[in-house]
Amino acid sequence: MDFIDLKRQYRAYRQEIDQAVSAVIQSGRFILGEEVSLLEQELAEFTGAGSAVAVSSGTDALIVALMAAEAGPGQEIITTPFTFIATAEAIALSGARPLFVDIDPKTFNMDVNRLAELLEARSRRGRMPSGIIPVSLFGLCADMDRINSLAQKHGLFVLEDACQSMGATYGKRLSCNLSSMAATSFFPSKPLGGYGDGGMAFFSDPDLAGRARCLRVHGETSRYRHEYIGLNARLDAIQAAVLRVKLRHFPNEIEARQRAADRYSSLLESFREHVAVPEVPEDYKSVFAQYTVRIKGGIRDRVAAFMNSMQVPTAVHYPVPIHLQKAFAFLGYRQGDFPEAERACQEVLSLPMHALIEESEQEQVIAAMRAALEHLKKI
Repeated sequence: MDFIDLKRQYRAYRQEIDQAVSAVIQSGRFILGEEVSLLEQELAEFTGAGSAVAVSSGTDALIVALMAAEAGPGQEIITTPFTFIATAEAIALSGARPLFVDIDPKTFNMDVNRLAELLEARSRRGRMPSGIIPVSLFGLCADMDRINSLAQKHGLFVLEDACQSMGATYGKRLSCNLSSMAATSFFPSKPLGGYGDGGMAFFSDPDLAGRARCLRVHGETSRYRHEYIGLNARLDAIQAAVLRVKLRHFPNEIEARQRAADRYSSLLESFREHVAVPEVPEDYKSVFAQYTVRIKGGIRDRVAAFMNSMQVPTAVHYPVPIHLQKAFAFLGYRQGDFPEAERACQEVLSLPMHALIEESEQEQVIAAMRAALEHLKKI
């Protein structure tokens, strides 16, 4: 069993993908070009966002958006310590300083009450950050309306890190269209993934979008004319062609992911003493980039090892919070500063999950978890 079976997905769309890739190869246009422009248009329409700017990775989407917003030295930008390191990494690479807010233990996303407390405290001290990057983790949108409201009150920009949430909904709106800027990833394991790296930045402001288009090509405004210090962050045409094929099937895959998640939650009902399943608030729809449970009682690693011994793959997203990573030791945070994030790192376990997972495979996963828990009871 594969944790994410990309080969199965390829077989399902093989003829369409092969034709699309072959057309790019025959065109001789491999970077940017028509396929990339069409993907930008289609994803702007799909999400409802004003403008979409294709780049070479989700990390570059975050960086380009921050650069377009003129984030830089002397600024602080708020994010969560419980996510992939790229979010804080992009802040640091822009020259700004990451500032963390702990998570809501039920959703794993930024705790908006704690965010409000931090902003009020900073306002009293006259040391306001410049922006907020809420992460829509594991395919579930952050509470973007409340975050946007706080940002507007204090004059901050908001950049949604939607690298795991393409296709998720918040009320009647889609992720990537919930704030003035957003960034998503097309890493192969993402809900909408390519056959290599890729990403997209989204903007409600056409001027920021225009600046981002320059920044992704070395700051070039016209041929060999450079207004900005930019990046080499262009998307390959082959990736765009693959993604355009997958986008046609994406609505069906979103529904399939939700059915698979519901099936897992139902199968895990009898495990509630030891296992907490994902919670999706009312009026939200998760795309379940990961199906991540909490294993209670300090036995997560032993459960995972036992399941892996039964040929059932698992993953831990994430074992170390960002504030305790050596790369960010210069920020001065310590163990205990963000207890919910730290506790999540000790308890979370992601199960095999993709749109084409079969019921029998999910039953095999749950059987392995049952065997692991029964085995640990005997020890």
